[in-house]
Amino acid sequence: MPAAVFALGKALGGYPLALAGVAAGLVAGVVALGRELFDARVGALAGVLLLLTPLFVVHSGVYLPYALTTTLNVAFAVGYLRAERRGSLRDAAAAGLAVGAAFFSRPYTAVLFALPFVAHAGVTLLGSLRGGRLGRSLVARRLVTAAGGTAGVLAALGYNAVVTGDPFVFPYLAFAPSDGLGFGSRAILGHEVAYTPELGLRANALVLADLFSEWVVAGRVGTALAAVGVALALLRRSVVHGGRVRPGLLAATYLTVAAGNVAFWGNYNVLGALEDGSDGLVHYLGPYYHYDLVVPTAVFAALALVAGADRVRRFVAVRAARRDGGVLDATRARSLVALVLLVCAAVGGAVAVSAVDEVAARDAAVTAEYRAAYAPLADEGSPTTVPSPLPPSSADASGEGGDAVVFLPTTYGPWLNHPFQTLRNDADYDDGRVYALGDTRELAVAAAFPDRDLRRYVYAGSWVPTDDSTVRAAVVPVSRVSGERAVLDATFALPESAESATVRVHADDGSTYLVATDAEGPISLSAAAAPGRLTVSGTGLEPASGGGRDENASVSLPLTDDDEVFVEVFVETGPASGFSYEVVFPVERTSPSSVRALSPTIERCPVPTRCVPRAVDDPPAGVGVNATLSEVSDGRDAPNESADG
Repeated sequence: MPAAVFALGKALGGYPLALAGVAAGLVAGVVALGRELFDARVGALAGVLLLLTPLFVVHSGVYLPYALTTTLNVAFAVGYLRAERRGSLRDAAAAGLAVGAAFFSRPYTAVLFALPFVAHAGVTLLGSLRGGRLGRSLVARRLVTAAGGTAGVLAALGYNAVVTGDPFVFPYLAFAPSDGLGFGSRAILGHEVAYTPELGLRANALVLADLFSEWVVAGRVGTALAAVGVALALLRRSVVHGGRVRPGLLAATYLTVAAGNVAFWGNYNVLGALEDGSDGLVHYLGPYYHYDLVVPTAVFAALALVAGADRVRRFVAVRAARRDGGVLDATRARSLVALVLLVCAAVGGAVAVSAVDEVAARDAAVTAEYRAAYAPLADEGSPTTVPSPLPPSSADASGEGGDAVVFLPTTYGPWLNHPFQTLRNDADYDDGRVYALGDTRELAVAAAFPDRDLRRYVYAGSWVPTDDSTVRAAVVPVSRVSGERAVLDATFALPESAESATVRVHADDGSTYLVATDAEGPISLSAAAAPGRLTVSGTGLEPASGGGRDENASVSLPLTDDDEVFVEVFVETGPASGFSYEVVFPVERTSPSSVRALSPTIERCPVPTRCVPRAVDDPPAGVGVNATLSEVSDGRDAPNESADG
């Protein structure tokens, strides 16, 4: 459902239109809900308070499903309440369709929000049966609402059957079967924890504390107002149109959403380190699994404010009447009331805006990091030049290599759009750039797009936009090489502090080691890939297994039909210090007498887990690597192709 809504926005002119539509729909829904439960003043003010809610503001600008699901949940609540008040089948049908769509969007979220209303529907239906006065209108409304909700459930199950082959296995569950509801061992991408009820209660208590202190409107002030509003709605019948039950259904969502989320370990994950309040996604995106709770908070806070304003008006009127000897100057009373309310609105508005500004500033810093990371893809000049930061939305700007295939690093595993969510392929791969996973089947992708230029996106640093460290990135050209042999010629500079150097060359079926006989000069190496065999030679190198010095040592190792060649040079600069170079390229047998390959990635690794691509490297003096990949056919070398990975 979220993908369909975002696609509709794209079809109408751009993805941001979908975000704006969802945000507007949620505000309109909250206004309607406040009006349905109380009056027009409460509804209008609830909409304003939602606009000042930090969690709403942040999620109005991100392509996540939480705001959309809440919009559908609110539409369900409004439709259900209107159907009860009017006895309308049309409203009942709207409620059912809305909750069914919410289930298709986020099933568990929809169930938690709908539980109080479902319970009310069941209780009232049973009460009617027991009373012997089974109303046809009541039964019809229940059946119509249930039909709409069931349609959404069946649609979700049918979608599952098509995508995963099992109607009861949701796509995300197929991807991460241990990342679901319940207690016990929970895991995703190597992160595993024993999720116990105690841990769930602790994590959710922290999440709720964060929600009600920072992410609802005006933080703690808004929370206090909402608590007052709940008390007014449930204890003072005079302020409620239709009794206590109707607002009680909305208030009950606090309980169902909070209690239901204890069983989901995602609330533990969003916190990061439990003892660090500034860690984790919750610090930037808020407690989004509890997004629905911004709705009752806005509505009940609005009720408290309207009731408070009425109380101020009455108080001022009484005092003015007493001071004037029993004669009320209406104009003066209205002026005093307006002044008091204006002061309160100014103070409260400042608190609310400050809360929004604080979380917006964090996300602005994250956005700046993303802009810098995506900037090379938006550059209309040289693809290897890192320009000034541009908006991520410009990442598909045409320029040099606009119709190229761009290989992306597998930062978090084999996920094309994580973390590169901005970079999307058209369904037919026919418009603009094509993005593909790097380091996996690059040659197959290159063969599928023989007429496109090839590029490789590389970066240095940690792709964690919340760590205050911006990556340095570039887009570099990738060359195709094919012939009887693909030959890598590389020269590795050695600094004056170098004490020794060791070369390791390996492929899928083997590896070999060579050592430099002289650590005072650069290492020159040649690796020739032919069908089934890789031959490595180099001046000033000898096999690590010994055999004496050789001015041009030569060793070989087997290659599979689809292989990847790694050349690693470790330079020792002291007893416990050094660095390494890494050169990697894919190679594939295309016939019994020919191979094809792609130009390599080239990196310098100050430490094994932190490598810097040559295109963005700023090495110290005496450090660097130059490499070319060329093809050899019929005994003749083709022109060298430079490698800038």
